[in-house]
Amino acid sequence: MSVGLLIITHGQLGPALLKSATDILGCCPLAAKALEAPSDCNPDSILEQARAAAESLDSGDGVLVLTDLYGSTPSNISCRLQQFHKTNIIAGINLPMLVRVLNYPALQLDELTHKAISGGRDGVMLCKTRIDR
Repeated sequence: MSVGLLIITHGQLGPALLKSATDILGCCPLAAKALEAPSDCNPDSILEQARAAAESLDSGDGVLVLTDLYGSTPSNISCRLQQFHKTNIIAGINLPMLVRVLNYPALQLDELTHKAISGGRDGVMLCKTRIDR
């Protein structure tokens, strides 16, 4: 068994991040799905899609849910999933976070959650070359 991965974001952000990460790695080592929550969506409809996705992804070890912006519709939908499934939810998805998650497919839910947070945080850095004249 392993943890499933569900990404719920505004628009096509989630599917694009998942495709980019799997392109970088050459595969997707976790059962993963990405759901779009358009700005004009019916949150209850997306919740039902998310419930079905979580059900299909959960092999018994739970589901890590990554979302984009805390307090937004995708985040709120993600938080509502906790009523139905064993989930950990992280807001603020970025590509370094997702690549880190996919590099540790054998970890349990809580360990994978910590890897995701550290990957997202540590993957943000200032890239500046200073040239003194």
